Amino acid sequence: MATENGSPASQAPTGLANTDKQAAESQNGVPPQVPATPAPLPSPASSDKDAPTEKTAQEAAALRPTESRASQLSTSRIAIIIISLCMALFLAALDITIITTALPTIATHFHASSASYSWVGSAYMLAAAAAAPVWGKISDIWGRKPILLLANSVFMLGSLIAGLSNSIGMLIGARAIQGIGGGGLIVLVYVCIGDLFSMRDRPKWYGIMGMTWAIASGVGPIVGGVFTEKLVTPKTALVEGIKTIDWIGVLTIVGGVVMFLFGMESGGVTHAWDSAFTLCLIIFGIIVLAIFFFNEWKFAKYPIIPTRIFKHVSNLATLGVCFFHGFVFIGGGYYLPLYFQVVLGASPILSGVYLFALVFMFSLASGLTGFFMKKTGLFRPPIWFGLVVMTLGFGLCTNLPDHKQWSKIIIYQMIAGFGVGPNFQAPLIALQSHLKGYDIAVGTATFGFVRNVSTALSVVLGGVVFQNQLKKHASRLEQALGPELGRRLSSSAFGTTSSQLKSLTPEQHHVVASVYTDSLQKLWIFYTAFAAAGIVVSLFIKKKELSREHETTKTGLQEQERVRQEEKANRDARKQAKRDVERGSIDKNSLPNPTSPNSA
Repeated sequence: MATENGSPASQAPTGLANTDKQAAESQNGVPPQVPATPAPLPSPASSDKDAPTEKTAQEAAALRPTESRASQLSTSRIAIIIISLCMALFLAALDITIITTALPTIATHFHASSASYSWVGSAYMLAAAAAAPVWGKISDIWGRKPILLLANSVFMLGSLIAGLSNSIGMLIGARAIQGIGGGGLIVLVYVCIGDLFSMRDRPKWYGIMGMTWAIASGVGPIVGGVFTEKLVTPKTALVEGIKTIDWIGVLTIVGGVVMFLFGMESGGVTHAWDSAFTLCLIIFGIIVLAIFFFNEWKFAKYPIIPTRIFKHVSNLATLGVCFFHGFVFIGGGYYLPLYFQVVLGASPILSGVYLFALVFMFSLASGLTGFFMKKTGLFRPPIWFGLVVMTLGFGLCTNLPDHKQWSKIIIYQMIAGFGVGPNFQAPLIALQSHLKGYDIAVGTATFGFVRNVSTALSVVLGGVVFQNQLKKHASRLEQALGPELGRRLSSSAFGTTSSQLKSLTPEQHHVVASVYTDSLQKLWIFYTAFAAAGIVVSLFIKKKELSREHETTKTGLQEQERVRQEEKANRDARKQAKRDVERGSIDKNSLPNPTSPNSA
């Protein structure tokens, strides 16, 4: 078989093709001869001299670092792949924030209640959060290309249904389908880059993805694209692959996330927070999620989220930074347009233009961070810098005026944006650097899951804080605007169109601007506190130099089984070593640290 350039496939692999000989053999049905059991831990009966040091040729090939696959591709081929991935990420990220300025128009068109149209935005993030971990795991079973194309197809189907929607219920359902596909696109784009590039080279490309995310967050037009990616995939039979999926894990994580976030979204909107409906959803959602993690820990043969990821404190800290960063970032993306439209009187189009300072700065910061990490191999300084500046920027937003004072509006956004940018990719690099190669996909999916949950919770909890502040001014709004419009503005900001706001007299608009500025001030304080919490959590991220060598990632059932057997053997070895320590046979200090990211 020859490549598109006419060279033998053995000399120049195509796209994301797996160049490792052992992976190619496993994909063609030849079982790899890699022993599942690692070398035993030292014991009194064995010494370093006597310990087994030889490996089979195939095992050595599987374990040794290699040059990245991208280094064997032409510049044009890499460009095609990156552009394709950017287009996929752009579409998925675009649908998170594109709905914010359109909500009032959508609500008016469908004559939707406040409970209904609020779900137009939430349905996407809820579905994306619930589906993210599943996408990462099934890509380990069937390979990246078919699952990436499947996620893209689901997203396109949801987009088509959304465009043809003739009711608010149909639109919400379509947004949920979009979210399922969009969650997969976001996760798999980062997984594919991890497959292609070495740890040292990834920051540059993750920086470009961060810039793509930034652009998607600030523009409205939908950009489509065709995936022209070449990828060798494992030959896993459909039925065999389906049988190996952790279906209990799938049902519990999807059910738990949906119940929990649905309860959070319903609280204070369709049902009171202390109602049986809301409490049952939240409590049972937490219980089901606990069952999910217990199943992953004890029973799942091929877990969706392996609990070994959480054994290292640095990984937990990295996921914590991901949570706080996503929580704060999406808050700015959701509520700054509201400030522009209601307080400054901007149209939906102009509110997007007013966001340019924020979008430009975090796009710039994201790109610079990628090149900084590639040059220095350091990821902690960008994380700390970004969180500190983000905290400062959102803290300054508490001083946003109730009129057009452009110096403050632009400078505050620039500072906040420059702080948001670095932590789109730096925490992911920190997480991947502390994971083994076979955990990169599930680790990246877990990272995406945490980010999606944080964005969903941010909109819900931010809305609770904001609505509570608005209700304190309800009587003032009703007195100035009349009962109907006053109640509408004090119960839900997104339920009022820009045309209705423009019909207000200058005195009435001044009252509305004053009330909303005060309510948003409390909201910015809320987000600033979360940004500061991210700084504290980031201090627990451990230092590790990024390697220039690339560890080949394999997919397919044979690789999944090899990993399972290896982990099982390591657990058995640790248990035996613990028993030896208790008997006094070996020194406890001679054992490897079980929480080390490099330990089994």
